[in-house]
Amino acid sequence: MRAGVHCAEASAADATVDVDAGATLSYDGFSAEEKKALDGGEKQEFQAEVGRLMDIIINSLYSKKEIFLRELISNASDALDKIRFLSLTEPKVLGEGDAAKLEIRISTDKKAGTITIHDSGIGMSKEDLMNNLGTIAKSGTSSFLEKMSKEGDMNLIGQFGVGFYSVYLIADSVTVVTKSNDDDQYVWVSSADASYTISKDPRGTTMSRGTQITMKVKEDATEFLEEDQLKTLIKRYSEFINFPIYLQTTKTEEIEVPDEDAAKEVEKPEAAEADEKKDDDVSTYFCVCLCLVMPISKVHSVWYLYCPTPPTLRFLSVSE
Repeated sequence: MRAGVHCAEASAADATVDVDAGATLSYDGFSAEEKKALDGGEKQEFQAEVGRLMDIIINSLYSKKEIFLRELISNASDALDKIRFLSLTEPKVLGEGDAAKLEIRISTDKKAGTITIHDSGIGMSKEDLMNNLGTIAKSGTSSFLEKMSKEGDMNLIGQFGVGFYSVYLIADSVTVVTKSNDDDQYVWVSSADASYTISKDPRGTTMSRGTQITMKVKEDATEFLEEDQLKTLIKRYSEFINFPIYLQTTKTEEIEVPDEDAAKEVEKPEAAEADEKKDDDVSTYFCVCLCLVMPISKVHSVWYLYCPTPPTLRFLSVSE
């Protein structure tokens, strides 16, 4: 089993996009104006069999909902494999610097109730989004539906190439942001109904390449927002993954800082009194200085790394 987890601190810039101060963002990170642009995107109906598959998943009482993470990690790994394979003959497709890093990052936002998985793989064009997430041009969906009707085992979903739809075991709505080397950055949105929308990202290009999936978690699946639960599942489902997986968590530590307001209340002893009570004043001064320090909590963004090849440990650089 893949062991060895190491953490390092990273700045919030690793996982967020700059927005106007005070802007209200939707669960998937878009401002109200950007969301309005997305709502006016190209609306498509799911292929009939895909719609049927989604109905089964959405209304399923299947208890092992955690398989959604297995399927998304597997899909992300496949996307990374594809770009790595292309780079063997075309090294330039990887890009440079951070863009050339092949990795998977998983994060949660308890306040927004979301789970996000981001890979730096091959990404998808607009056509890929329609073919891969809307109309399955192969028998995978039919075969899975037939198998489900006989055995009722949702765990088989990944064997038929339709594992993405397992997200609806835990999510009410899903937003996919993707960028391939051959197309603009696009956004795919579906709220688990019979349709989805595809729009060019109103923010422009925010990633060099890859795919980011953000899931709005159902009320009965909030357990998957817990760090410990995700750590356990990532360990379980990363055994045969050849790329590093980072899980963003938070770390709180107490630090001491001077209380400037309280310090202003401290008056220096008069010169005459200082000569008479020098020893007492020195003792009092140091006592006051020690008391004028108050603890505050500092929250760090921490990425836990699940190593693809134990027992090697890789370290991320630390930045405040």
